[in-house]
Parts: sequence; structure tokens; C-alpha cells
Amino acid sequence: MKQIKYIFHGFKTLLILTLLFGYSAAVSAKNNDCWADFFEDAQFKGDHFRLKGPAQKKSLSKVNNKNWDKRIESILIGPKATVTVYENKNFKLTLKEMANYPVLMKSLGISKQDILEDSEIILHPNSKVHSFGEYNFYHKIRSLKVECAK
Repeated sequence: MKQIKYIFHGFKTLLILTLLFGYSAAVSAKNNDCWADFFEDAQFKGDHFRLKGPAQKKSLSKVNNKNWDKRIESILIGPKATVTVYENKNFKLTLKEMANYPVLMKSLGISKQDILEDSEIILHPNSKVHSFGEYNFYHKIRSLKVECAK
């Protein structure tokens, strides 16, 4: 009877360990696919860093002990990551406050679409941005978020 009890206890422990490590491996595999590589130059050249998600950088003035503020020019995005880049620090939208002043917006020739397009760019999994000049976002990135698909 004791031997059956030990075998059952051992099986129960093995089952729990399998579930825990199996879940841990699945989470780890998922997070390994959630990343973005940020490059200083177009075409994925020059100095670069990798950010594993989920992550947020309110400021790029100190990433891996370097100042990346307004230096990112190209990005490679992993299969489970969505990256949002912002023109301002702290994820603030540049022109969004102007939406509260429609007369000022009209006098400056700024449309609501300009506000949506100019302040942030959302990049989806497996995206490649060869140059942010294509998006009229050349050397404008001051904060960013890397979010992971579930």
C-alpha cells in the first residue's frame, strides 16, 4: 500500500512540475517573439538596441546607457510585438491638445487627420520600417511602447 501511495504522490508531483514548466516554457516562447530592434540609421544599420516586450520607455534619453532621443531611424518588429512610437516624451501626443481649440487648428491649417497621423505611429507584428522619413517621422521618436500579443 505504501508503494502505491508513493507512486501516486510521485505522479502527482510529476504532473504539477510538467504543468508548471510547460506553462513557463510557453510563456517564455511567447515573450521571445515579442521584441523590437531599433536602429540609428536607415535600412537597419548603425548602432542599435533590442527591447523585449512588454516594455515602455517614457524617455529615450537613457537606453542601455546611451541617449536615443530623436535617433531611431529604422525598426524591425518581432512576430508577437506591436510597437507605438511617439513624437513626445511620456507618450504625449503633440497636436492632440490643439483639438480642444478648433478655431486655432483651422487658422493654422491643421486637420483632425493631421493630429491622428503626426503624433504617433502604430506598427504591427513582423513590420519593418526601413526609414521613418517615409512616414514624415524622421528623427522624431522620443518615447515608445512595445506590447505583446496574447
